Formats: sequence, C-alpha cells, structure tokens
Amino acid sequence: MSLTEIVAIEGYIQTTYLAVYPHKLLLLDGGCRCDVEKILTYITDTLKRPVSELKTVMVTHMHPDHAGGAALLKQETGCQIVTASTSKPWYKGVKGRANHINDLALTFYVASRQGKSITNIWYDPILKPDIEVVDGNKVPHFEDWTVLETPGHTDRDLSLWHEPSKQVYTADLILKIRKKFISPYLITLPYSYRDSLKRVKALEPDTILLAHGEKASICAEDFDILIEKTPDKPRHMTLVQGLHMTFPQLQFARKRVGTP
Repeated sequence: MSLTEIVAIEGYIQTTYLAVYPHKLLLLDGGCRCDVEKILTYITDTLKRPVSELKTVMVTHMHPDHAGGAALLKQETGCQIVTASTSKPWYKGVKGRANHINDLALTFYVASRQGKSITNIWYDPILKPDIEVVDGNKVPHFEDWTVLETPGHTDRDLSLWHEPSKQVYTADLILKIRKKFISPYLITLPYSYRDSLKRVKALEPDTILLAHGEKASICAEDFDILIEKTPDKPRHMTLVQGLHMTFPQLQFARKRVGTP
C-alpha cells in the first residue's frame, strides 16, 4: 500500500506528522501527552478512520514533545511503540530523573513563550517500547520508511527517510525559527551532530519534515552553515538554568490563564 499523504498536526510545542495509507497509519513521533486527544480526534473526525488503524508510533528520542504521548497512544489504539536500541534509558538514575524534570520545565517555558496554557504533560521517563530498531532497519509495518541513526541532539536520535517521496523527518536535528534554519540549543555530541547533518545532506531530500518549524526545502548551503556553526563542546542546559528561565514564564502564564 502506497503512502497517501503526510499530514502535520500542530501539537503543544511541536509539529507531529502522521503518515496516511489506505488502511493503516504511522505517527512519526509520539508528541506530548496533551497532544494525544488531538491526534486521535484527527484520525476519527478528519480522516474518518478507526484509531485501531494507527499501527506504529515512532519515538525519535525521549524529550517530552517526542515521547510524552507514546504510552497513552498505545493504551488508546493498541499501536506498537518503536524506538532506538540503546544500552540504558535516557533518564536513568537520580541525575536522569532531574534532567526529566528539567525537560518538562523547559517544555512549559517554550509553551509559555508561544502563549500556551499550562497543561498536563507528565509521562513515564522510562519508555517501554515494543520494538527497538537500529540504523538501516525498516519501520515495522511500513517498509517504505528507513530508520536513520542521527545522534547529536541526544545520544539516540532517529530520523526517518521515505525514499520514494524523498522526504525525511529529522525530529530535533534541525529547527526553523523566523524562516531561518538553526541547530537545537541542546547538543550532547557535537561531532556526531555534524556527521548526522552530513548524512541527511547526502540524501538530497526534496522535503524535510521539521518538528519545530514546518515542511520545508533545504539546500546544501543551509546544511553547510549548520555544520560550520556546530559548537566544538557539548551544549547543555542545567536544571538551575532551566528553572531560572522557566519560573518567570510560568508565573506569567498562571496570571494569564487564571491558574492558582
């Protein structure tokens, strides 16, 4: 069955893409927990399809806007959760749980900057996938999609390449803000990040599906600029930095929406 279309569903702070086929559906990332109802409503009300046709939900990495909705989507639809094969959870141990709280806080920060209300985005920091994949694997139930390991933002980032239509979903590898392509602030592995950009550039995609931005065309020069500007050292956001940025935004958001 051939791909019919890829639709963009605007989530809490990101865009989530749904690949539509005649009798099955693929979600290219799990979105935030609060996006689940919107995704399911799109399937039932816009596509006029049963939610059971959602067969696979990819999780490209563990941040709240990419992994947060996966477990609830599985509960509601019976879909399979597919993610990278790794030796340990991203949010392992005490430090990992602190980073999880930090990432939730940063999600609220981004949402408040976008004028969004505070909502429930909590999710289990330890993902329980049905299938783990490695570079070059085909996406389960969707053999026209190829898994690419594109680490750098985190140590386990995945991109998804649809060669027949020359479209690639790159999650947080590249962002587009104010019509300009930029790298994410968090770059855990700078040299791997450069290699991942070079790999996606070599595909010569016609369309790049951005989680933070939109569907876009990107030229070789844009890739070269991103590669050149990649820092030589890891770029982290500490818990203290995250909370320092977030608390004023949350206070403003509470006043705006009347949250106690």
